[in-house]
Amino acid sequence: MKTSAPPPSPLVIATRESRLALWQAEHVQTLLRARGHDVSLLGMTTKGDQILDRSLSKVGGKGLFVKELEVALDEGRAHLAVHSLKDVPMDLPEGFALACVMEREDPRDAFVSLRYASLAELPQRAVVGTSSLRRQVLLQALRPDLRIEPLRGNLDTRLRKLDEGQYDAIVLAAAGLKRLGLDTRIRATFDPEHMLPAAGQGALGIEVRTERQDLIEALAPLAHMPTWLTVTAERAVSRSMGGSCSMPLAAHGRWSGSMLTLDAAWGDPEGRKPLVHASGQAEISTLAQAQALGESVAAQLRAGGAEGAC
Repeated sequence: MKTSAPPPSPLVIATRESRLALWQAEHVQTLLRARGHDVSLLGMTTKGDQILDRSLSKVGGKGLFVKELEVALDEGRAHLAVHSLKDVPMDLPEGFALACVMEREDPRDAFVSLRYASLAELPQRAVVGTSSLRRQVLLQALRPDLRIEPLRGNLDTRLRKLDEGQYDAIVLAAAGLKRLGLDTRIRATFDPEHMLPAAGQGALGIEVRTERQDLIEALAPLAHMPTWLTVTAERAVSRSMGGSCSMPLAAHGRWSGSMLTLDAAWGDPEGRKPLVHASGQAEISTLAQAQALGESVAAQLRAGGAEGAC
């Protein structure tokens, strides 16, 4: 069996400088070092980290978290970038590719509160913080009496704002809390049946320049194909509904043997339309099949009244 030699050393990983982003980059660094690669980190601050007074949907979407990292790759200052996959636009710029999707952490949303054990325990008009249009519409569907307020900043900043009493509760990705050893902050996790996760939530993706076949081969052992197939289907729903634009859209896949069931939901942030749900399933073994499943579920959403973005 042919074994590819490690690419020129050292490899440089471009990463945001938040504690969670650094954990993710260091996790990949450790795995690559174990395979004989010399790896260092290039910490960067992105526009998404700098603009904290407006919601992401109003300032350009989640792509603001990856653009500067891609510039570093393009200029040769870094060789790969590690992303939370839910922050990655559906369509990458020409010349860039996802070389690897790693095994997923818990994809669910987490309910975090100092005083209340669950969403049901919150009093009427309680203030819940979230930065996500998806979470906003799903929370409003579950508890229309709540006040949903914007919540920006990295994970530690969001927890600090909760601890300062600015919110009665906040909703965060369970994966980030678990990766940082903050499991005890989770009062409850939402069943996906009630709070469908975002496409790619809980999964890490590694981005490279497309011409770096040596890197793509080096990263192949880190890939987890069941996760890659699942998030490909989920991201296909988002791509079909509006590409890289921000919208109140959820998509979540789950396996039963070789059968992938894909659930999706779309909501109107203005509350003028009810939630639209769609679901599909198929035997999946290739990325193309996963893509097709996502596209078919997106077509169901549109047929049910969901509106695309842009």
